[in-house]
Amino acid sequence: MAGTEDAYTAEPFVPKRGGLPALRRAAAGCRGCPLHRDATQTVFGAGGATARVMLIGEQPGDQEDRQGKPFVGPAGGLLDRALADAGIDPADAYVTNAVKHFKFTRAEPRKRRIHKAPTLREMTACGPWLAAELALVEPELIVVLGATAGKALLGSSFRVTQVRGTLLEEEIHGRPERLVPTVHPSAVLRAEDRDGAYRGLVSDLRVAAQALA
Repeated sequence: MAGTEDAYTAEPFVPKRGGLPALRRAAAGCRGCPLHRDATQTVFGAGGATARVMLIGEQPGDQEDRQGKPFVGPAGGLLDRALADAGIDPADAYVTNAVKHFKFTRAEPRKRRIHKAPTLREMTACGPWLAAELALVEPELIVVLGATAGKALLGSSFRVTQVRGTLLEEEIHGRPERLVPTVHPSAVLRAEDRDGAYRGLVSDLRVAAQALA
């Protein structure tokens, strides 16, 4: 495996057989790109293999990196509330990220870690994990959370503002998928009009709920 991280692909680390537990164990040792060096741990997807909807975000944040689970920070709490308000049971969802390691910068040593957007190259390197998750879960619907996740799935021309709250049909990793894009819940937390931004997120998620009905 020497030099694998310079190849920028997770492919050699993805097991050829086994379910989600095998995938999660293998991902813990991923060295497919340099992001693993600074992160505390791999943050793999969470949820059951029979989940009807897969929610895909950008990457783990500070809390997720420390706890090893996706969407456990403030954005995750807001997402759970928005799903429930839209009529989607959070327990019926599989949540994951396009990139499985936290990418961050620090203004000074020991200071707060500041989220840094992953590059297209890093997202592409992590793509084999997402492809494997999709193949095992086979969700009826994908909810794309934010611009970075959209670019990872649909290419660099993706603009979340143009397609949010609409039902798309696209081929993702060789499989025909139905997708509903919306903003990332962290964008709601940063919004000046947080109530309005939250209502917009719930409205988009209702489109997803209707598609699952």
